[in-house]
Amino acid sequence: LEQAAAEGARAILIRSDLRHFCAGADVGLLSAEAIDAVKILGRLESIPVPTIAALNGAALGGGLELALACDFIVAAETAEIGAVEVHIGLAPLLGAVSRLVALAGPARAREITMLGRRYKPEVLEQWGIVNLVVADDELASASMSLAKQLAAGPTVAISGIKKLVNIAVNQGVTAADQAIEPALAEMWASEDLKRGTDAMRAGGPGTAIFEGN
Repeated sequence: LEQAAAEGARAILIRSDLRHFCAGADVGLLSAEAIDAVKILGRLESIPVPTIAALNGAALGGGLELALACDFIVAAETAEIGAVEVHIGLAPLLGAVSRLVALAGPARAREITMLGRRYKPEVLEQWGIVNLVVADDELASASMSLAKQLAAGPTVAISGIKKLVNIAVNQGVTAADQAIEPALAEMWASEDLKRGTDAMRAGGPGTAIFEGN
């Protein structure tokens, strides 16, 4: 994924062509030394372009945590989603607790991780965890449409917005406010800003064709 971004990808879609998005880790391979959650998810979250997870089938345990590290979650209506690690005597290994607190609040985070239930996507959409629920046969097209829309946007601005959101979540509003000026400096220097303002004057909003620089 990092290589894709470095090579010019302007959005990244993570999906499965198999029966399940990801049903979690092989229990037989788990150990206290096997997981470096901060490193794994930090690298995914720091990718400068937007990431989308398209969930089908089961998205459990590590599968849910992978999705939570993405910027957007699109789910098929029959998907089953949950943090189920409690059933083997563990907490989520890859940061689901903290990310669920940030998205849905502490009460829902406790419920999801302490009870280990499997949820339908529409419930998690109502709780602010899933962005969009679609029919199963529309998952591929809907998630790809979102990825294309993001990829066609002003990449420097979108990257800056992503960075500010992550700072606000991880460090607080004050830290995010302090990061606005350097983020805006990159946007002011971008060619896409010129394209956007020129298109606005010539044809109105929504007419710009951005090139990602």
